[in-house]
Amino acid sequence: MQTQLTESHDIDVQIFSLDIKNLESIENLKLECADTDILVNNAGDIPSGNLFDVDDTKWREGWDLKVHGYIRMCRIFYKVFKERGSGVILNNIGNGGEIFDSRYIAGVSGNASLIAFTKALGATSLNDNIRVLGVNPGPVNTERIFKMLRKRSFDLFGTEDRFNELAQKYPLSRPAHINEVTDAIAFLISDRASYISGSILTIDGGISSNNSIV
Repeated sequence: MQTQLTESHDIDVQIFSLDIKNLESIENLKLECADTDILVNNAGDIPSGNLFDVDDTKWREGWDLKVHGYIRMCRIFYKVFKERGSGVILNNIGNGGEIFDSRYIAGVSGNASLIAFTKALGATSLNDNIRVLGVNPGPVNTERIFKMLRKRSFDLFGTEDRFNELAQKYPLSRPAHINEVTDAIAFLISDRASYISGSILTIDGGISSNNSIV
């Protein structure tokens, strides 16, 4: 990916590997990326399952990476942007925060928290010439969604092999293509969306409006 971006767009691409659960690592990243003007938080693997499927350790690990990780990144880079006088923060959250499905309870509550956090932070951030906003993708054609569908298939039918039947129930009978999410993100972090802050764009083909996870 690094080589592809460099060759396609004639830009300098740097990759930093770190654990955003570790505050010191994020502080070090801030020093390496002091001239950053856009932050896109896109991390996390909160496990699916009901209240009893997800034990305390897994719940805390999932939240510490995604919920608290996003908050840590926002806190540190908001200061960077405020000192410079401009910046954009976009949190990639997930439509699970809009659909209160007990079978994804850790993710539902974590995403709902990040939705509220993003709206609250973005409500007054333009006072500092900083935009804070988010996107809530639904199912996207990645390994993660099919991992979740296999688990759901096993829970419903006793076998993982019927996951494609569940995917067929999505709008257009498929998960979203990755570019259908990334193109929206590219617009939202651009100057063309300069008056959007404190808002969340849901990209799920109407699933959350239909009040159904599948």
